[in-house]
Amino acid sequence: MRILVVHNRYRSGQPSGENAVVDQEAALLTGAGHEVEHFERHSDDIADMSIVDKALVPLRVPWNPVTRRALAARLRTARPDVVHVHNTFPLLSPAVLAACADVGVPVVATLHNYTLTCAPGTLYRDGRICTDCVGSSPAPAVRHGCYRGSAAATLPVAVGITANRRRWARDVARFFCISAAQRDVLVRAGLPAEKLTVKHNVVPDIGSRRDGAGEHVLYLGRLTEEKGVRLLMSAWDAADLSVPLVIAGAGPLADEVTAWAADRADVRYLGLRDRAECRALTARAVAVVAPSTWLETFGLVVVEAMAAGVPAVASAHGAFVELVDDGATGLLHRPGDAGSLAAALRAIADPATNDRFGAAARHRYEQDFTPELGLSSLLAGYRAAIGATAAMR
Repeated sequence: MRILVVHNRYRSGQPSGENAVVDQEAALLTGAGHEVEHFERHSDDIADMSIVDKALVPLRVPWNPVTRRALAARLRTARPDVVHVHNTFPLLSPAVLAACADVGVPVVATLHNYTLTCAPGTLYRDGRICTDCVGSSPAPAVRHGCYRGSAAATLPVAVGITANRRRWARDVARFFCISAAQRDVLVRAGLPAEKLTVKHNVVPDIGSRRDGAGEHVLYLGRLTEEKGVRLLMSAWDAADLSVPLVIAGAGPLADEVTAWAADRADVRYLGLRDRAECRALTARAVAVVAPSTWLETFGLVVVEAMAAGVPAVASAHGAFVELVDDGATGLLHRPGDAGSLAAALRAIADPATNDRFGAAARHRYEQDFTPELGLSSLLAGYRAAIGATAAMR
């Protein structure tokens, strides 16, 4: 097949599981002999724009005619069998769907978050889960300034959600949801259920597995409130484990984490690390902890831990419920409950339990999250989109 991948890459200053998934899938397809090209924009480029171009960015979030023309021209030249759309915010916009319709190319879209119904894409506001805009107008998001704490910044995002809702439902032949939990929310939001397929993200087996009991508990990801970083700090203070907590990542709470970890022997804050270092840290972990207080659409760090034979402690909501077999491959704790998280950390550190969980986690990876399974799901989705588009002509 000839596949054109459309993606607005996230800023390089923060870890992005979505960027990693896009790259992994492209490599998977190329390795299987398919032709993959990219139509991308980079959010990093905004910093180097002129004042005028920067001012135009919010105005083009709902609809970017420049993108439509550029992509349509590219499609007429490349003639792909299918276009795979990932993130369109903020520089591409849903105009990419119109470009595909202009040329008559089938579209598959992976929904990595909740941005088709929630302005910040997180279903999270004021420290709690929020579904006020699911299946209704995004007016509450504007009223509360859900994107970057600003009503002005939220307005173009909300306009884009409202103006393009029918276009997404009409012009995308197949949607990949990355968890059943996410799919349930998006069906409630009004997306056509018959077009929504669950396709979990997959992780390459790089052969780096835990050897021994492990050296630390690992938190790997963005340092934000919704990721449960403050919850983890409270729980760790109560857990009293004999192994240290290692935190790797960047984000708004970096200064708070730095201050908390200072002069402590039981906590090490490493800042942002590259993928090779993160894999090495994972393979040396007693457990990976994912204490998110928002409804994660997936949990790449959990699956990467599985591949390394490392169990996870995660919140008992969102996608984690279908990724972590509680009491078998890891442990689930009550969301937002520091005491429950501390108890789970103590339990998973028990050597006999941990060894059994780690072996089961690796087995679950081999069953459900290998590249071979991911490739099969991708191609099946592409063929279904091509077939559905052809039937409508």
